Amino acid sequence: MNEVPLTHILFLSTALFFIGMYGLFTRRNLITMLMSIELMLNSVNINFVAFNKYLFPDKLDGLFFSLFIITIAAAEAAVAIAIIINLYRSHQSIDVDDATEMKF
Repeated sequence: MNEVPLTHILFLSTALFFIGMYGLFTRRNLITMLMSIELMLNSVNINFVAFNKYLFPDKLDGLFFSLFIITIAAAEAAVAIAIIINLYRSHQSIDVDDATEMKF
């Protein structure tokens, strides 16, 4: 069975991270920005799993870090969506430019 080289996995992870960073800096919609942050966190998870597999195949440290990040990302997404829904209910907009002009 042929294994995928580490460089290919790292290239994929880097591409995902920079796509997420591009989406975070160029989009003005809060939902899209949240999805971009999740994409960046998933690219970090790919790095943890890849380095764990290739550098320390006997240990599970990278997998545990990935599970921890997935748990934190789920909690962060739930809180962020609750804040976005509350913002939309009070101001009928989830645009970042509109949120900076709003007075609470």
